Amino acid sequence: MTDVLVVGAGPTGLVLAADLARRGVDALLVERAAGLFPGSRGKGLQPRTQEVLYDLGVLDAIRAAGTEYPTMRMWEGAEPGQEWDMMERSEPSDQVPFPDGWLIPQARTQEVLHARLRELGGEVRFGAGLTGLAQDASGVTAELDDGSTVRARYAVAADGGRSTVRGLLGIGMTGETVDAKPMLVADVRVTDDAPVPDTHWHVWPKAAEGTVAFCPLPSPDGGRVFQLVAQYADESALPDTSPAGVAKLLASRTVLSEEHVAEVLWASDFRARAALADRFRSGRVFLAGDAAHIHSPAGGQGLNTSVQDAYNLSWKLAAVLAGAPQSLLDSYEEERIPVAADILGVSTRIHRSETPVKRGGELRQLGIGYRESALTEETRADLPEDALRAGDRAPDGRPGGLRLFDAFRGPHWTLLGVGVEGAALPTLDGESVRTVSVPAYEAYGTGVFLVRPDGYVGWAGDAAEGVVEYLAQAGVVAGG
Repeated sequence: MTDVLVVGAGPTGLVLAADLARRGVDALLVERAAGLFPGSRGKGLQPRTQEVLYDLGVLDAIRAAGTEYPTMRMWEGAEPGQEWDMMERSEPSDQVPFPDGWLIPQARTQEVLHARLRELGGEVRFGAGLTGLAQDASGVTAELDDGSTVRARYAVAADGGRSTVRGLLGIGMTGETVDAKPMLVADVRVTDDAPVPDTHWHVWPKAAEGTVAFCPLPSPDGGRVFQLVAQYADESALPDTSPAGVAKLLASRTVLSEEHVAEVLWASDFRARAALADRFRSGRVFLAGDAAHIHSPAGGQGLNTSVQDAYNLSWKLAAVLAGAPQSLLDSYEEERIPVAADILGVSTRIHRSETPVKRGGELRQLGIGYRESALTEETRADLPEDALRAGDRAPDGRPGGLRLFDAFRGPHWTLLGVGVEGAALPTLDGESVRTVSVPAYEAYGTGVFLVRPDGYVGWAGDAAEGVVEYLAQAGVVAGG
């Protein structure tokens, strides 16, 4: 029997499978398609997602394959006009080492994650779509369209907005059409003489047939590739995703001619929706990523929220499989549904804005936390308003010369003493809990902080009294 069956090899499924593999969990990742998704769709990685990818050991490869976001340039027909930065730009700091979004096509992100999964001993079974699903008290039985049957202790639906698994479970989605006007997205290779410099993200907001955005993408072969996003003013329009149709659209709405289009690498059409699954769990089956929440592309939140789902769920599944209480899995839905609901509201607001919205801190996902979670225990009283609390993201830093993200990195919990004597910290199993002592540090103040495997503070106190009991209840150390 497999420990975990993961359905869908997009960013969600790949992150989940890789992190499970890192934790020694036997996971099977199946994908209906014959290979990885080929397009740019989710092209921006927010700061918190970059922190997750640092922990997973792939951020260097991600940074090498991507670039900073370019400056926006507005056009009126063939005349270039106003330029501005869509993203607020910040300098790296000790607490926030990756402060800005990073531009990388989704296909390249998936290639990097797939390579990491293989390094960890995992693989994707392509050409294996799920057709049937049943569960009982001890596991899940899945039927695949390659004729095989898989028996697993748990299953995770990471199979996208049209999730087969969600449909088989009978879980509904509550939401709305954000914009009834159809949209087309495509990856387009242009000729060297195409009159759109790679230094800018070009926008034609007043094109008669609908707005066009044309964003340069980092290309592994050095070619000039752009992501086209075009909206249609006519709600009844039927987007033509053929190469000829894409070239004709660009010629009619932008400064490009059809001859400037060398190749259309990928194209798709959609209508912007926002929807949230009514539940993220049914027994032994969990929903993650687009299977659980569907976003407008505005604000670049869909892929990033999906990666956070996977990282929240993976360590909990691994812990329960290793003997932690089943109740730990209840916290996945408790923690992630409110987060997804809030982010859906942000994406929808940005999409419907009639003027360009400066993309700031609310999109970086650094402020997301779980203060109200049943897993969170804050034992200190009368804290200042801006104090780091249990449930918050654990900041990076180098107090005493030790980089905290490196101390947190890996599948373990971290018991962090800040400005307290090392002897005041209990001795714990070094494999499951790493104990670290550092001098007082502004981001934390002083005290004892227990950092979860996904980088959030689970427990906090002035001293360590009570932390062993917390770990025992969570099934991390003996006694729970």
